Amino acid sequence: MQAVHPREKIQQNPLVAIEIVDRLSPADLNDLSDATDAAIEGGGGFGWMVPPAREVLERYWRGVLVVPERHLLLARMDGVVCGAAQLVEPSRHNEAQAFSAQLLACFIAPWARGHGAGRKLAETAEKLALEMGYKVLQLDVRETQDAAIHLYESMGYRRWGVNPAYAIVGGKMIAGYFYSKFIAPLETTAAP
Repeated sequence: MQAVHPREKIQQNPLVAIEIVDRLSPADLNDLSDATDAAIEGGGGFGWMVPPAREVLERYWRGVLVVPERHLLLARMDGVVCGAAQLVEPSRHNEAQAFSAQLLACFIAPWARGHGAGRKLAETAEKLALEMGYKVLQLDVRETQDAAIHLYESMGYRRWGVNPAYAIVGGKMIAGYFYSKFIAPLETTAAP
């Protein structure tokens, strides 16, 4: 008999919470790394096809926290980190795209899917971007990520492009879909 991971025993109505963090406790870093490993193994994006060594993954998450333009959001289910997203601001030197932020590496571990955590995570990222003054959110996903595609499209994200050579997964070329969403009215002034 195969042992069941304790995080796979989800209550009927789990409590889902999202928080924006600027540090990770050792327990949260461990849970985040576990959730990331599970998402990678489940085909959930990232650049990794196979989970990297734990120290590499922990270094990655610690690195996210030191980049001023990146904001880390954690999803928790019954207090356990089950996913994350990054809200990435444009470079300070990119005046032409200063109105737009990017939603990056948004994922929920397979054991926590189906309870609204992904939607709540994306909605919180939108709210944060709006509070920071951004008007548009951009994101991209592999064509194979059906649940993510459905979620984003149901939230009003519009597909604006396809990259047919986005990733190679299992020796097969996979397309990537690019999305954007206006989260606030875009006011422009005409040049004189």
